[in-house]
Amino acid sequence: MGEFSVSRYHSILCPDRPDFLDEYLALPSLQRLGGVGLLCGTDWTPLFRNKFFYSRLDHSVGAALITWNFTHDKRQTLASLFHDIATPAFSHAVDFRNGDRMRQESTEALTHDMINGDLDLSEMLFRDGIYKYEMDDYHRYPVADNEIPGLSADRLEYMYPSGAALCGEWTTDEIGESYAAVTLLKNERGQDELGFRDKDAALDYVRRFLDVSLILQKGEDKLAMQLMGDIIGEAVSCGYMEEGDLYAMDEQSLIARFEDCADTNPGNGFARLFRTFRGMTGLVRSDTRLEGHYCVSFDVKRRYVDPLVRTGKGAERVSALSGEAARLIGDFLAFRDSPWACVPYAT
Repeated sequence: MGEFSVSRYHSILCPDRPDFLDEYLALPSLQRLGGVGLLCGTDWTPLFRNKFFYSRLDHSVGAALITWNFTHDKRQTLASLFHDIATPAFSHAVDFRNGDRMRQESTEALTHDMINGDLDLSEMLFRDGIYKYEMDDYHRYPVADNEIPGLSADRLEYMYPSGAALCGEWTTDEIGESYAAVTLLKNERGQDELGFRDKDAALDYVRRFLDVSLILQKGEDKLAMQLMGDIIGEAVSCGYMEEGDLYAMDEQSLIARFEDCADTNPGNGFARLFRTFRGMTGLVRSDTRLEGHYCVSFDVKRRYVDPLVRTGKGAERVSALSGEAARLIGDFLAFRDSPWACVPYAT
């Protein structure tokens, strides 16, 4: 995996990083996310060639830094910092296992309970005069999170490193140029929302964002996510792990355990799925399910943006200002990969 300076990237997101973050970051409930990848298990299969590992902890810090940079509001910043506290190992692959491919939010229900159950966090919030309900749901803060196709700290943050890791879409310098054009605007509902200072910067961001989002719409990503979800299900059924291990173990440790279980039980269904995941380097696109192959066929969440652009009238969506932006978004929404994505089972 290639080099990517997380510290340099984070310094771009917020040159005046607030000191209060460090004490909250030391909490075990957040540190656990250092072993959970942003890219949902694709770091562990040669079907992908991810250039570096970027953790959910890195993402949480990045989202918090963006929120602080544009709001200087401690509650909103902490809501961003803790928004992924309930993310299990392999992230959204667990949503695929749960059948939640379109929203990918099946594990978020645990966020409230995990925050409320953290006694150390409770003491820190009490000391700082913050109620837990003020930071246990980042959806209430539109700068931190909003509905697609708006631009939020969460959405802005995850796409920069995702693009850099998946396909080299952004260099750190290019991220800096793009981020320098981001500003705080008012959307159609009168809410604060991140947007861009000019149309060209917004168009460039949309183009790059959709290049990366297209990867997440293709058969490779669908198959890798569902296969990892099925591997987890088989591992639980076979007694190789418990559900709680998704929160108690990091991904590298779980992969090592899966390797041992597959070596010890080479003939069972778990081993066949895991060996397929660890050995697949390409897939077959097909109109039908193929015999002797692991195959998937379904739609998934479409991640796209139509960001605001500052204008003399206040702000407008870039699709209303640029025919090219409207076309790019339309082409992305119309994209459909082959009906089936398949890989031969490992032998």
